[in-house]
Amino acid sequence: MRADRLVSLVLLLRQHGRLTAAGLAGELEVSTRTVLRDIEALSAAGVPVYAERGRHGGFALLPGFRTELTGLNHDEALALLVAGSRRGAQAFGLGAALASAMLKVVDALPESYRDIAAGAAERLLIDPETDLLSRRLVAEEVPDAIVAEVLRAVFAGHKLLIHYAAVDQAPKWRTVDPIGLVTVRDRGYLLATRSGADRTYRLSRILAATELAEPAQRPDRVDLDRAWQERSTRFRTGGDQVTVLVRVDPRRREDLVGTALSVLAEEADADGWLRLEVTFQDPRHAEWALWQLTTNAEALAPQWLRDSLRNRATAITTRYGVSS
Repeated sequence: MRADRLVSLVLLLRQHGRLTAAGLAGELEVSTRTVLRDIEALSAAGVPVYAERGRHGGFALLPGFRTELTGLNHDEALALLVAGSRRGAQAFGLGAALASAMLKVVDALPESYRDIAAGAAERLLIDPETDLLSRRLVAEEVPDAIVAEVLRAVFAGHKLLIHYAAVDQAPKWRTVDPIGLVTVRDRGYLLATRSGADRTYRLSRILAATELAEPAQRPDRVDLDRAWQERSTRFRTGGDQVTVLVRVDPRRREDLVGTALSVLAEEADADGWLRLEVTFQDPRHAEWALWQLTTNAEALAPQWLRDSLRNRATAITTRYGVSS
């Protein structure tokens, strides 16, 4: 355990440049006294750790110091092997590179760790291609050439010219400033700005892409997780949202709530059913969600939704009312 901690301490100093004893203690989840003892042990072993005094002082490594810090432990090796089974890398065209990296990692492991880690990884399956009902989970296909251009522009910080087909619109050429890439349930998204405004583009709808030589207008650092959360919030609260008043069997409440964007109000009716006021992304979303609940829910308002559900039920009844 101490050997792992010493390696982690050196890696932290290499990554951050300078850290206080308290900062190191927080990262390593040990006491400051333990950190000081570890610093002494590293110095005794020839690792050039030195202390800087003053208000902004701390511990640091001598500039230019590097050492080979190999020797993955069992859990670290297992984590890498499991990560290699995930399909998320496919969305960014990195599947082949990830597979190659996993081969190199396995080959570099000590033989004892290699057998144990590989055997454990065989007993974990992440994101299989089908669910329990044998429904195939289809990942979106994006041509490698397009992904390669997008990745180059993102990493180089250059503007990107894309031919994009938005929903229900003719494809258009757009010049964007790429910020980063996000994958959600095997769907890849490009986060970018256009004329200073935030934009999110689905990779599967990019028909062509060309990295430009002009530098992108974007911040040097970005918190992708925060950016994605902000855009998700704007997506859920914008557009053609509709509010629906619905009665639902309490046994199907979670099914209803799980498909809605938000629950505005809820109360119990005298017969034990629940009356909820919920919002959906648009009329089509509302109709789809209520149709899934069959007779376990009833849309009370708006009237257009009741009419739409009735017309759909009538069409189904007509189709199956007469024998073929």
